[in-house]
Amino acid sequence: MKPQNADPTVHLLMALANPVRLDIVRQLALGEDVCACDFDVHPKVAQPTVSHHLRVLREARVVRSERRGTFVHYMLEPTVVDRLAMLIRSLRPPALAPSDRGPGQRLPLATERS
Repeated sequence: MKPQNADPTVHLLMALANPVRLDIVRQLALGEDVCACDFDVHPKVAQPTVSHHLRVLREARVVRSERRGTFVHYMLEPTVVDRLAMLIRSLRPPALAPSDRGPGQRLPLATERS
């Protein structure tokens, strides 16, 4: 699942937009690393499908993996929460006091700000 857009933020959001992948991330967010064979995701998701979703998350730099003998363990990339927080902050409009804009006046779009 490589997006045609090379923007890493688009890649991140596309990786998280799938319910199975989001369940995997939620499980990893509990703080424990998880063996690829132990993910508790949707009941009808087969192990090869889980492996596919883990690959997509690795490519988007959401998770990282570590081989331990014959098993592969997954954990959240330490920077993923910071990347999401930065994205959220970038979407927040600048704080304008109510007196700075008239009644019914909209906030300027990012492309309109100078």
